[in-house]
Amino acid sequence: MGKVNYLLVDMSVLPEVYVKVIEAKGYLQSGEAANASQAAKMAGISRSAYYKYKDKIFEYSEQGDDVTTINAKLQDNAGVLSSVMNELYLAGANILAVNQSIPVNNIADVSITVSFAQSGHMTDEVLEKIKSVGGVKSAELV
Repeated sequence: MGKVNYLLVDMSVLPEVYVKVIEAKGYLQSGEAANASQAAKMAGISRSAYYKYKDKIFEYSEQGDDVTTINAKLQDNAGVLSSVMNELYLAGANILAVNQSIPVNNIADVSITVSFAQSGHMTDEVLEKIKSVGGVKSAELV
């Protein structure tokens, strides 16, 4: 098998079937369609067209400067992580992933990956608000 080559192409210049395959994949991912046959029907394409292109066509999702990971050390007290999440919510962040270790000496390492689609990036002000939450021992951007 040779090297895989990719192109980034504006959807408006593609044949309609490619756009419909992306639409069908969206129906499956969101749960609107129970299976590929139903998704293809909803998108207005044949099942064979869906299967022909499903592994070759992907929607581009820009994940640039708006995605940030915060590493924090949190005291093992009820509500600390929830309070940090609330600060992120108030800042307009979309939580993408949260990973927390088992607390050692009453401190847990937490990694929170967020997207700031509205504001575009994590600000120093938001980081300072997180650091000021009771039970947050440290917080830094990665």
